[in-house]
Amino acid sequence: MIADFGEETMKPGVAALIAVACLGIAVTASAQQKQRVSFVLPPGNSKYTQQHNVDVGDAPEHKLRLYELQRTFPKEGPVIEGARLAELWIRGIADFIDMSGLATTYSVYVFENGDRLFARSDIVASSDAGKATTLASGRITGGTGKFRGVQGVIRVASSTDPASGLLRSAFDIDYWFDSAR
Repeated sequence: MIADFGEETMKPGVAALIAVACLGIAVTASAQQKQRVSFVLPPGNSKYTQQHNVDVGDAPEHKLRLYELQRTFPKEGPVIEGARLAELWIRGIADFIDMSGLATTYSVYVFENGDRLFARSDIVASSDAGKATTLASGRITGGTGKFRGVQGVIRVASSTDPASGLLRSAFDIDYWFDSAR
C-alpha cells in the first residue's frame, strides 16, 4: 500500500479518476516470483531541468506542459535486486487547469552500477489551496543489465507545493522477471 501523507485527504472525484485510470493497468504475474519494493523520497531531491508551458486559452490557468524532472536518491536510498537506486529521470506531458488534470510520463530509474529500469505511467493530479496531490500508476516497460526482462507495476503518490518547489513521493514497485531471462 502506498504510504500515507498524513492529514491530506483525497477528494472523491480524484479517487474515481484514479480507479478508472488504473483499470487498464492490471497485470498478473503467472508463475514468476513477484517482488515488492516500497520507499519514500523526501522533498528537496528534485529539480526540473526543462519546462515548456503553452497557454491553451479556453479557461484561466489551462496549460499544456512538457517537462523533464531529475530526482536523486540519498546514499541510503532504496536497493532493488542488489543495486542501489541513484536517480530517476521523468519526462512528461501534462494537461492541467490550475494544477489539476491528467499527465503521461516516461521514467528512467538509474542505478549506481549503470543499470536502468523503464516505466510509462498515467497521472491524475488534483490541487486545493495551492497544494497539489498526484497519483501515478504505470507499467514497467523494460530494463538493462540485471533488469533485463523485468516486468511489473509502479504506483507513486506525491504531494507538491509548487510555490516552494518541494515534492515528496511514496513509491510501490511490484516486479518480476520474464521466465525466458
